[in-house]
Amino acid sequence: MSHPVAPEPSPVGRRAAPLTTAVYSAVEWDLLTDLPGRVLVAAASPGPGRPPRGVAAGLAGLDAVAAGRGFDSDLVRAVVAAIYARHDGTAPRDEHLTDLVDLLAAARAAVRVLRRRADPADSAAYRQWVESVAVRVCRAAPGGEPAPADRRFLDRLGGALELR
Repeated sequence: MSHPVAPEPSPVGRRAAPLTTAVYSAVEWDLLTDLPGRVLVAAASPGPGRPPRGVAAGLAGLDAVAAGRGFDSDLVRAVVAAIYARHDGTAPRDEHLTDLVDLLAAARAAVRVLRRRADPADSAAYRQWVESVAVRVCRAAPGGEPAPADRRFLDRLGGALELR
């Protein structure tokens, strides 16, 4: 007795990986998904000439990350989705979260990846979004204006992201 072969399931309703993520290696994707969190942590951390941050600064940074869901960029939306999809509760993989030299090197590496793999509009949107995370954290200080050391931090980050 033969059994009929079940038809192949319909592709309707299947969730495939977004095409945006398919062009990146795992290492590249980790870099792109870790960078916004690293920027948030570095911007919220006190440093020479930078005032201590409170809860409001961290919340402003989280809000800036979440705002990426509304961007008109498949890449930014995919990165935000990947950030929120992490279930293990781990922090970004790098041990030197607040080291400015390491952060700027990671930002430059992300720019190189984006230059090779991303649509120019997605690249620009991603870089502007990452910078906006730092700006919102730095503006969460009393008075709403970044301190001179914060402006230097933002300028260096903007340079590393090739926004200046």
